[in-house]
Amino acid sequence: MRWRGFPRVLVESIAFVAVKIAPVIAVLTLASACNKVSPPPVPTTTSSKPSRREVSKDSALLFTYADPTGIFATTDKAEKVPELTRPLVRIMGQANGAVKWRNDTNVDVIDLRELLSKGKAPARVMSREAFETGALALLPPGDSSMISGPHGPALTAEFNQAGEPGEPLVAIVYGATWCQACVTTREYMRSNRIPFAAKDVEHDPSAAGELREKAARVGIQVNRVPIVEVRGRLLVGFDRTRMDGMLADW
Repeated sequence: MRWRGFPRVLVESIAFVAVKIAPVIAVLTLASACNKVSPPPVPTTTSSKPSRREVSKDSALLFTYADPTGIFATTDKAEKVPELTRPLVRIMGQANGAVKWRNDTNVDVIDLRELLSKGKAPARVMSREAFETGALALLPPGDSSMISGPHGPALTAEFNQAGEPGEPLVAIVYGATWCQACVTTREYMRSNRIPFAAKDVEHDPSAAGELREKAARVGIQVNRVPIVEVRGRLLVGFDRTRMDGMLADW
């Protein structure tokens, strides 16, 4: 490199400084390289959501649905499932005649209408309680009252727990004092000696919050009373036949 136009003394001074600081630059560069943070690993998938599998009409499946009495029935013929309950149906695979269960906590469900019309449908996983509550919610509502007014006078102030002291609860009746269907539900529980607790969602904020949390977990709206919880399943309204089915083996 030529340094025309620069005094010789200046050129020599620059060269001397460059020689002196070169080792320092090298050390700093090495230190920086040692402390360099490695980039995060490239994710193997572009989405954190679980992928859905698809089932076809030709698959060997069993279909579980809620019949009008509130009993869960199973068939291997998709066409036999009542149209009313087809939007939410549990499926179980079969292999050599044996049922392939997922487990008792999570289940595979499909919209059977899509399977019948298109020949295939995506399956998704949901909790067993959410499936059973959702399937029952497809049925016509039982005797119930809208939470939004106007409301009549209180029918009874009796909101107590039935059953022997210390006996585990089988059901919780969420209701209100002006709701005749709630009174009927509690009378049903007592006459059948079902251990239950009754909670007033209108005057007890903690009971109202508890119900909203449970309803949100299984995907139903809280706009009517009574709502009866039986082993994690929520039944909107009172229907004696359905209640008999839900409590048959308590």
